[in-house]
Amino acid sequence: QVQLVESGGGLVQSGGSLRLSCVASGSIFSIYSMAWYRQAPGKQRELVARILSGGSTNYADSVKERFTISRDSTNKYTLYLQMNSLKAEDTAVYYCNAGLHQGTEYWGKGTPITVSS
Repeated sequence: QVQLVESGGGLVQSGGSLRLSCVASGSIFSIYSMAWYRQAPGKQRELVARILSGGSTNYADSVKERFTISRDSTNKYTLYLQMNSLKAEDTAVYYCNAGLHQGTEYWGKGTPITVSS
């Protein structure tokens, strides 16, 4: 079992910045990947960014050059998402995701972000 707790969401003006955090606990040594997903009202959940255990990353085209996924330098099971130049279309609930080597996935409860234009 892996528990994920997100924090850092809130209300921000268009063009502003926010940083999300996600702390993993439990069977963390089985984690292979960590990621951020988001779900806007009336839309499907989509991948925002992912980081693998080796450090490689990938991003959704819509957030490239604006968002950065990273891990804490002393605890690689603490995940961050630095979001800059936020747009109204970034408004969504953001979820932390952890994938284990055996294929199991875990989700946080989500943290909402509202970008006002």
